[in-house]
Amino acid sequence: MTVLGGSGVRVSALGFGGAVIGNLYREVSEATAAETVAAAWDAGIRYFDTAPHYGLGLAERRLGAALAGRARHEFSVSTKVGRILEPVPNPGRAHDVAGGFEAPADFARRWDFSADGVRRSLESSVDRLGLDRVDLVLLHDPDEHWAQAVAEAYPALHELRSQGVVGAIGVGMNQWQMLRRFVTDTDVDAVMLAGRYTLLDPSGEPLLDECARRGVSVLAAGVFNGGVLATDDPAAHAVYDYLPASPQVVGRARRMVEICRRHGVALPQAAIAHAARHPAVASVVLGARSPEEVRRNAELFDAPVPDELWEELAAAGP
Repeated sequence: MTVLGGSGVRVSALGFGGAVIGNLYREVSEATAAETVAAAWDAGIRYFDTAPHYGLGLAERRLGAALAGRARHEFSVSTKVGRILEPVPNPGRAHDVAGGFEAPADFARRWDFSADGVRRSLESSVDRLGLDRVDLVLLHDPDEHWAQAVAEAYPALHELRSQGVVGAIGVGMNQWQMLRRFVTDTDVDAVMLAGRYTLLDPSGEPLLDECARRGVSVLAAGVFNGGVLATDDPAAHAVYDYLPASPQVVGRARRMVEICRRHGVALPQAAIAHAARHPAVASVVLGARSPEEVRRNAELFDAPVPDELWEELAAAGP
């Protein structure tokens, strides 16, 4: 377990990403969601991440139910703020297709990085989770809301941390440039970076280096870039950052497969290890759709990767 930044919140080196159990792209049954979280626990995972955005609250409800009865001091949970969920009158049979989740559209998202919005969102999340507290709260995707996020949302989180309501605060995004501004301009404990420190896109390295200098922890997410790095057959899961992967991207991934095989390493194993290698990374956060996926991720995470692999990948270039 690693402490996040200057906080007292501890996370496991392998974390569980909760978007998938919120029915990301397609449905996961209630039973399978519960079994998947249980498998994560059995694999030694003690850090669980979620958000109101994931399935319009479904992921939070499922995660909280699956963790109910566990000793609260043994695990940490993060959720996010920035999107308020508002009830939809007479939703009928509509589903959250636009949001990317196969979940009933009983609620609608509304961006809100105001101080009041942060408190309302966190209160609702704690209620859905059914837990006594959330350990880490992240501002979620403030890409188009920098001014309000830094002037209103961040001070609200800072105050909640000072009051002991939450243990740690941070920001989660798919870009690294604004995250670096938060790291240099505020007093966050952690950042969650998705998809920008991977074998295919290591562009976020300047952010990670800055975090290492300042003692800010990094939670590395999206290390498979949506799927193309998730197996040794990139064409079988040719999704790159939520869109169909180009032939060029698939070709690059295939060349990496060939290099990895020469060292007895699977491509997803290398993708996980690449993120975990950086000294700023406190946890690699992986989603899973089934207990089998969790167990496979844990096995890949624990498998050693020879240094020679990194040397050959670097020599091969982009």
